[in-house]
Amino acid sequence: MTSTTDRKTLLLTGASRGIGHATVKKFSAEGWRVLTCSRQAFDSNCPWPGGEENHIQIDLSDPADTINTIELIRERLDGPLHGLVNNAGISPKDEEGGRLNTFDTDLMTWGKVFHVNFFAPVVLARGLREELIEAQGAVVNVTSIAGSRVHPFAGAAYSTSKAALAALTREMAHDFGPYGVRVNAIAPGEVETSILSPGTDKIVETLPMRRLGQPSEVADVIYYLCTPGSTYVTGTEIEINGGQHI
Repeated sequence: MTSTTDRKTLLLTGASRGIGHATVKKFSAEGWRVLTCSRQAFDSNCPWPGGEENHIQIDLSDPADTINTIELIRERLDGPLHGLVNNAGISPKDEEGGRLNTFDTDLMTWGKVFHVNFFAPVVLARGLREELIEAQGAVVNVTSIAGSRVHPFAGAAYSTSKAALAALTREMAHDFGPYGVRVNAIAPGEVETSILSPGTDKIVETLPMRRLGQPSEVADVIYYLCTPGSTYVTGTEIEINGGQHI
């Protein structure tokens, strides 16, 4: 295990399930301190080391709450930030659980999706810039395969917000690079989580690898992008989709 003085710190949004859940497990197992952010209060059933003092309740769909929580995060950090993973994302559905296209998505929904999926990563990275620079840290933005094509389940607002986040990753890599901070993105495809849409099995049949991805496989790539094995990698988006993009 890493000693207390050498221990690195990760800030992770969207930690409560799926890829976020697996990412907490991965980094914790490697000796990192993990600060989790979600709109829910801390769940006492969570087994994460540090428990409640390492959890920050924040509504990323509310710009004011996101901005105002930066100081609380800074207080909890009380030092350098070695990794920031912007994993939180929302993809609203219609009343029947179907995809919302450009005709059916109202303006308020567009705004909420972009606040969570796009603006929150900007606010967090900029607000914690000094802590990231002090650590010569890394930022990982979680985009999606839906950001580069029309997806049968992901809505228009979700898809366009993820495309914007991919472009933001390049811009942030350019801006943060001179300070020694790397910024990359990962674009997962069909990953086995509790929120898979009905019909995903039909997509899996067309994948070169013929299977769903596992959250742990995504977490492993996130870990790679936050650790010394990737010290000359920045401004890129890594596809994690079993060949779905080819």
